[in-house]
Amino acid sequence: MTDYDGRSDAAITGAAMKAIRTERRMGRSEVAAAMGLAPSTYDHLEAGRGKITFDRLKRFAAATNCDVIALMACVPLRDPLFALHCADNKAASILLMAYSELHEKIGADLMFIDIKTMVGAAAKLCRELEEHLAKRDLFAERWIDATTAKITGSPIAGLRRRPLK
Repeated sequence: MTDYDGRSDAAITGAAMKAIRTERRMGRSEVAAAMGLAPSTYDHLEAGRGKITFDRLKRFAAATNCDVIALMACVPLRDPLFALHCADNKAASILLMAYSELHEKIGADLMFIDIKTMVGAAAKLCRELEEHLAKRDLFAERWIDATTAKITGSPIAGLRRRPLK
């Protein structure tokens, strides 16, 4: 992770926007047009010199099909790559929607959930997601090894990201 602690909030958001746009293989003028902005206005946003508003973030998210909540969260996290890593699976928006659903169900009782319980629940969710990812990777890697060995007689070099455990 690059250290963005000394950078402005706009610079972090701009870096996130650029990373997402680049990953999507979209041009600056293409995103600007989709957002209804002049290309120079969009260039200022991406360079960290433009005025970042929620409306502009929503339009960017719509133009690039990314997670607007993750785009906003990259600022307090001081990490523009968070927005990129949540762009496709909409992880930050999903978590916020789940929390909103909890609020709809329990209303004011939400204030009676203590911090320790909230931290424990969040930590448990993160551990479960991490375990899911590890199991998925192992299954895919074993499948690649078994299947390619049947076809070629040996595994395809370089497909495995890390050694099997």
